[in-house]
Amino acid sequence: MKKWVQKSIVIMVAFLTFGLITPTHEIWEAFDHNPSNRASIGPSSGTSTAEAATLPIEQTEIQEDPVDYSTLLVDAAKEQSYIKFGTKIGPKISNEFDSIIFPKMEEAIAMTVAGVDDTSLASLTISEKPSGNYGEKIFNISSNETGMDLIRFHVRTEKRPQDGYYYNFHYHSAEDDFMAHNNLGDIYWEKNTPPKWLS
Repeated sequence: MKKWVQKSIVIMVAFLTFGLITPTHEIWEAFDHNPSNRASIGPSSGTSTAEAATLPIEQTEIQEDPVDYSTLLVDAAKEQSYIKFGTKIGPKISNEFDSIIFPKMEEAIAMTVAGVDDTSLASLTISEKPSGNYGEKIFNISSNETGMDLIRFHVRTEKRPQDGYYYNFHYHSAEDDFMAHNNLGDIYWEKNTPPKWLS
């Protein structure tokens, strides 16, 4: 099988499982030994099947790129944010969220994981259940090793007299026991009451 196909499959599986499951070489061996695949992936011209089978393992192994866990966290953060917004709120605030709020979220995530070693970084996960109704929780980033949250991202619906409704995005960090309210920015909704989250 061509190396770029193998690499693409490895990257796709790692991305979809957040790096928790990585394909083993048994997958490739099973694929290579399937007779229906042999014609398309047979040895290159000038190399016999016996010679291909005796190549050193180092030559046949694929080089896996290291998983960028920070990027996986950022991607999952965006996905969880849009799950919370739902189909009623998401389309209306997506442009401002993408251009103003999300870059600040990325910064906060980068600052939080900057001091985390690679092993601990691989154990970080994002909660997958944003709160509905008018609850604030978007997602938390926590460590599977300790079970403790490192950072919590929230959005609060605020009614401002004469102006209407705003969404206030902010986060709380474990550095100060989640006491400080770190503002990411506001997005205006309108004067009418906004729909509930996840709707």
